[in-house]
Amino acid sequence: MFSRRFFNLHRLLQTLLIFGCLLALAWPNAEAAPRKKKVVAEKRQVAAAPKAKVKARIHGKAVATAASARHQPIKVSIRGRKRVELPRAVAIVPARPSFGQLAGLHAADDPLELQSSVALVVDQETDEVLLRKNENAVLPIASLTKLMTGVIVNEARLPMDELITITQDDVDTEKWSRSRLSVGTTLTRGELLHLALMSSENRAAHALGRTFPGGMATFVSRMNAKAMMLGMKDTRYVEPTGLSPSNQSSAHDLALLVAAAYREPTIRELSTSPSYEVDVGHRTLQFSTTNRLVKNPHWEIGLQKTGYISEAGQCLVMQAHIAGRKLIMVFLDSAGKLSRIGDAERVRKWVEAQAGAAITAGSASAVKLVPVSTRH
Repeated sequence: MFSRRFFNLHRLLQTLLIFGCLLALAWPNAEAAPRKKKVVAEKRQVAAAPKAKVKARIHGKAVATAASARHQPIKVSIRGRKRVELPRAVAIVPARPSFGQLAGLHAADDPLELQSSVALVVDQETDEVLLRKNENAVLPIASLTKLMTGVIVNEARLPMDELITITQDDVDTEKWSRSRLSVGTTLTRGELLHLALMSSENRAAHALGRTFPGGMATFVSRMNAKAMMLGMKDTRYVEPTGLSPSNQSSAHDLALLVAAAYREPTIRELSTSPSYEVDVGHRTLQFSTTNRLVKNPHWEIGLQKTGYISEAGQCLVMQAHIAGRKLIMVFLDSAGKLSRIGDAERVRKWVEAQAGAAITAGSASAVKLVPVSTRH
């Protein structure tokens, strides 16, 4: 009898022990479930929060920009511990000032209130200067460099159907800019020239210089020699893309380059092409112009090139027909992504207004603005 009772008690204790173990294992999960729901709810609340306003100063002006509330610290609950805040890795990095800003060129006034610190508008046929602003200041010119790259390639009369492969040497290690032409892509020299002038493709421009007879050193030497031949005394090139801020020139010199490049039908055609497709393996890539004015019906552009690096600001050169005149326009160190386009529009409307006033007055020549004083 005693042994049977002992045996029953032993089984009861075993059952209680097993039940206790199961309960201990299940209890943390049951406790964690509501806590997990709470954390998820907090994250959803942060994501749905309205955007906050962050004030920054750009070129001395206060600018309000939107900053999402998800950039605020994350509150995380840890079991059995106090809720802590984990900061996100967010930093507001001020834009690097351009060389023109550092030199104080934006302080120069002009009647058109241009956003470019350097500007020059010249009648291509008469060499009459319609507008000037710091036109002799020497600044980085960014991808305006590619216009000279195109001139050298075109003058060399190399076979445009020759195949050229993009290599690791063509990858940008100056600014680490992106490119849709991956290493191993093979295109013709003509296609690379088209992309360099129209879409400002850096690897295309570099490959054109790298594969030039004699190599890159010979190509850059040709660029500088051509600049001297054209009278571009304040111009210096160190590579064919414009990614280096050491590629520098003045508005005066660039106007000479635009006039020379305009005489080449190939450069006129490729630089003003609105879009272009290239076959890359089993894919077709669509490229577009970097200058939205090319597609604007109010503009008749004969040649153009854009450029940008932080040291140069937004840059633009063009040859355009406006109010019956062939004009060469140069804008350097423009502040703001679309400001160079806005400056070009201001000049066009001004020239058209002057032409209309001249016709109304019965005069053969338009009234000209007093040239803006040059500041260095």
